[in-house]
Amino acid sequence: MILNHARTPLVWTDLPDRLPGHGEIRVQVLACGVCRTDLHVVDGELPHPNSPIVPGHEVIGRIDAVGSGVDGLAVGDRVGIPWLGHTCGVCRFCRSGRENLCDAPLFTGYTRDGGFATSTIADARFAFPLGETGDAVDLAPLLCAGLIGWRALKLAGEGKHLGLYGFGAAAHILTQVARWQGREVYAFTRPGDHTAQAFARSLGAIWAGGSDEAPPVALDAAIIFATVGDLVPCALRAIDKGGRVVCAGIHMSDIPAFPYDVLWEERQLVSVANLTRQDGLEFLKLAAQIGIVTTVTRYRLDQANQALADLRAGRFEGAAVLVP
Repeated sequence: MILNHARTPLVWTDLPDRLPGHGEIRVQVLACGVCRTDLHVVDGELPHPNSPIVPGHEVIGRIDAVGSGVDGLAVGDRVGIPWLGHTCGVCRFCRSGRENLCDAPLFTGYTRDGGFATSTIADARFAFPLGETGDAVDLAPLLCAGLIGWRALKLAGEGKHLGLYGFGAAAHILTQVARWQGREVYAFTRPGDHTAQAFARSLGAIWAGGSDEAPPVALDAAIIFATVGDLVPCALRAIDKGGRVVCAGIHMSDIPAFPYDVLWEERQLVSVANLTRQDGLEFLKLAAQIGIVTTVTRYRLDQANQALADLRAGRFEGAAVLVP
């Protein structure tokens, strides 16, 4: 399913099989999650995608061809392919362990073809071995919603009272992680969205309400998954002194002006950018240990446009996954 131009529907296209180059693998796609970042690409909110492009960066698949120079992976292995698809390895960020900030990265489904397809090519260094435990459809949302959520949680610190703004794919995974860690989760949804609030409580949130409501306790940290800049002042007002608000999306509407006193007393506002391979290794190991259960709605590959529309409209709980 190819995006030829931003703000146009994806187009079903037959392409010839490609062979992996040096350091690459070819993967037969078993499942690919549909992420809000895919919406940002399709809707033209992220600039300069490599068009035409095959979106999709929550890819679970099985290797069916291996290029030269690949170590540690073989035909038949099941792997996950995340958003970060390649880094230069030589810039100051890569050399200091911050490859998520690489000066010359490639991103799966944005600047290199992704997983809304039956087959895709990936940089072998950025493919995570998964083994055979777990269904591919259930694992797919872990490759971005889970990984970015994990990085956001690490940046949020170790406080007990954690607020999550926007209860979609990432928050429904992160709630399970936070509860396993012994934290209390406070879920914020669209005002009046009682279905999402009930979903949050079913996963262990001890309180769920609208984003226009104040939580019953002062939060130690808050993570904003919703793409609404208006939530930043709300979250700052909800956290305690010394607390931290983490903006976890790659795109957000403009943040409105707010009074300095909601930031004062050493409150912090930070953003998350992409992920590192170390984040992936940490989280996927932890996810297996916790036994995270994802809530998914399945779509056929040729229903990708419908899946994106349903995500945009908030018509399902959890995550959408395309199955070739």
